[in-house]
Amino acid sequence: MSVVDEPDDELLARVFLTRVLEPGDEVGGRWVREFGVGEVVRRLVEGGRPLPGVSGKRWAGLLARAGVARPREDLAVAREAGVRFVWPGDPEWPGQLDDLGDARPLGLWVRGRAGLRMWALRSVAVVGARACTEYGAHMAATLAAGLAEQGWVVVSGGAYGVDGAAHRGALGAGGATVAVLACGVDRPYPRGHTQLISRIAEQGLVVGELPPGDHPTPSRFILRNRVIAALTRGTVVVEAAHRSGSLVTARAAQRLGRHTMGVPGPATSGLSAGVHELLRGEAALVTDAADVVELVGDIGQLAPDRRGPVLPRDLLEPAARQVLAALPGGRAAPPDEIARRAQTAQEDAVARLYELRALGYVERHGDGWKLTRQAVMSVRDAPGPC
Repeated sequence: MSVVDEPDDELLARVFLTRVLEPGDEVGGRWVREFGVGEVVRRLVEGGRPLPGVSGKRWAGLLARAGVARPREDLAVAREAGVRFVWPGDPEWPGQLDDLGDARPLGLWVRGRAGLRMWALRSVAVVGARACTEYGAHMAATLAAGLAEQGWVVVSGGAYGVDGAAHRGALGAGGATVAVLACGVDRPYPRGHTQLISRIAEQGLVVGELPPGDHPTPSRFILRNRVIAALTRGTVVVEAAHRSGSLVTARAAQRLGRHTMGVPGPATSGLSAGVHELLRGEAALVTDAADVVELVGDIGQLAPDRRGPVLPRDLLEPAARQVLAALPGGRAAPPDEIARRAQTAQEDAVARLYELRALGYVERHGDGWKLTRQAVMSVRDAPGPC
């Protein structure tokens, strides 16, 4: 029987659970939140009384999976393939995935040299039909190239059709792209995109929730879409029929409060019917990268005229920069002190602090606010408030 020798080790425990729990398992996510990963692993290894919220039959199935889980072997295989594991609390973890609540991934397997956290903060999802038209492929590639040229990271699912066109458009522009897979990132799927996904891993990032060697299933494709939606600032749908999986991504984005956008197509095209349905709701109509940037840039990150992922503090609005510069480097400070140092009202300072937290610059410590490790150096080297 397989056991985790150090169940309190966060990395080993979470890798173990990726073999046991399916992506998006909210019951398992609740266990992790309420009991902690170490305790959940112990209960699965020892068997006995089920954790709350599952039937005896499902518990038996989870115990069977736990019995063959080999987290150390998975990590060894991943290292051999140039893959690392990133989990909540790790410096590379994208904090916006926490918006998924109990459906948050246990962690992500990441292939590629770039930092996922930084890239995700300046990213847009471009998704759509697998069996797209030439128009759909052209719009996806052009849109992705335009976003990449303006410094935005293009995220998609690595599939045929719109996904592949979006990835190629970003790569062709010399920009950054991320493929979120519904399988192990060491085994590209679909196989016809092996060369494309390998190129993405060299120039961008390939990520997924499933451990090395694991295969995709229809449900895993659907659940993968919530990660694409949560990871990005907004989702653009380029061609989608009424029952397209890309609409799942768009609706997940709407639930998470992200921007949802659609590229219109011919009124007679069934492949645009799902997009038009979105546009009749809360989605915004976009036709090029400039339209997208106008929307996703409203939160303070304006699109610079340069290539590659960018996250310098000078992309912040002046008021946010002033509040950021007012935080002391080595301790947490209360809002009234920060407001005083920034020469602004306390309510304005608090609003800016929440914006800065969303961007990964600051974090809450009790009643105070403190710079994150990644922000300390940039703020230390920057001029103070004007």
